[in-house]
Amino acid sequence: MEKRTVTAPSDFEDFDAAHNREAPDPALLPARAHKGRGAISNINGRYEKHSHHAWDDGWLMENINHDTGAGADSNDDFPPARVKTTLGVDGARSVITRNQSPDVPFDRSINPYRGCEHGCIYCFARPTHAYLGLSPGLDFETKLFWKPDAPALLRKQLAAKSYMPAPIVIGTSTDPYQPVEREKQLTRNILQVLGDCHHPFSIITKSALVCRDIDLIAPMAKQNRASVAVSVTSLDNRLSNLLEPRASAPHRRLDAVAKLSDAGIPVTVLCAPIIPGLNDNEIENLVAACHKAGAQSVSHIVLRLPLEIADLFDEWLQNHYPDRRDKVISLIRQMRDGKLYDANFGSRMRGNGPIADLIAQRFNLARRKHNMQGRSLNLDCSGFIRPGANGQLSLF
Repeated sequence: MEKRTVTAPSDFEDFDAAHNREAPDPALLPARAHKGRGAISNINGRYEKHSHHAWDDGWLMENINHDTGAGADSNDDFPPARVKTTLGVDGARSVITRNQSPDVPFDRSINPYRGCEHGCIYCFARPTHAYLGLSPGLDFETKLFWKPDAPALLRKQLAAKSYMPAPIVIGTSTDPYQPVEREKQLTRNILQVLGDCHHPFSIITKSALVCRDIDLIAPMAKQNRASVAVSVTSLDNRLSNLLEPRASAPHRRLDAVAKLSDAGIPVTVLCAPIIPGLNDNEIENLVAACHKAGAQSVSHIVLRLPLEIADLFDEWLQNHYPDRRDKVISLIRQMRDGKLYDANFGSRMRGNGPIADLIAQRFNLARRKHNMQGRSLNLDCSGFIRPGANGQLSLF
């Protein structure tokens, strides 16, 4: 076996220097965690002309000291106010998104919602909120948008004579079963359209709410036209709660895997992301737990930190795991040729170097031990029924 050496943390440039950060102004108020939210702050999106910072003009601490008689550091006793969730309308004119990425086994997807209340700090979709003039931070998980016309738009797109069926993956960017889905049932309505058309689909979620729709998924799965991928990041409740504050707890996700599998639905588990220094120690236990729950396959993705996510994740580390921050950042760099992120196809989801190779080898060994496979998307497209094909709409 080829001998490899792991680069020591000191061999990498300092994170702050790499981001051209200056020493913090002592008058700037530190960002503090919000209960039930992943992001620590509302950092400015990359398209904003101005940068905003909370600054203490002297009134805040003076009022705290006057009201409580406490010392200057007692602001920790006054947690920030809860940030409420709002829901707006996304007036999309189409619902199927196309991609040409060689890293994923599909070329089309549907995301019923923009933004995601699960609040996963690592979510690679966070930077998309900057397109809306909103922050990829707290805005992404509190200012949500839904597509009420999605079922009708989907039916219209499927009815086009030029449309050729191929598996549609639901929830590639934001979770289709985030809390708002309980009320809106938008994902369920989309599944009904796909079911009526016998169109193959797969679902990606980290919510046990997916079990609500077993009655729609199971009949399609029986015809090899549906599958589900459940994301399980950690079996540690505390870590999971900090990483994904409003997602289902780990045991509820595994319970969902079991219920889906018992209903005859093929289930794969996505162990994503693997964060060296935080959850990589759980790899073998994660695979074993997924196998026990009934998952047929398991795959992994290492942490990705594109655009604003790098600063958001670093802020999260400093707030929740300050003692591990330097180590985690160093290990991430060791998987990205010294950088925080590498966008190249083929390596962006797996990384490279000794750390990434070791993670991949451990997953391969764990899969073989439990006779599990990697993720695939081999669904039957032959039974597709075009909407309106047998009705008057076909005359137009």
